[in-house]
Amino acid sequence: MACARCGSTENPVKRGAWCETCERDYDTWSRRNASDIVWVVLTGGVVLATIGMVLPLLGFEWLVAASAAFMGWGTILAAYRWNTRRRRKQFLAGVALPRAYLPAPRS
Repeated sequence: MACARCGSTENPVKRGAWCETCERDYDTWSRRNASDIVWVVLTGGVVLATIGMVLPLLGFEWLVAASAAFMGWGTILAAYRWNTRRRRKQFLAGVALPRAYLPAPRS
């Protein structure tokens, strides 16, 4: 099966994915903007805190409020998958990604 990105005959790493070279190129490209994970985790944390704190105040049992943890993790998983899909489309389109900011080392 040929790679969906470059068309090489090298076997893809997993079904429907790219070859190992393309996956490595994408990994290098996507690490330039490593701050993506911050927004994913922050979104899940907001869902967790909001549901976990509001439901008990509205009179729901603690067991219902404890489900907020699963909702928060579900939000993190969904946001991560959405962001990965979005970044892969950007990689295929050749869109330039802003560089991650690293402060200059002090002497």
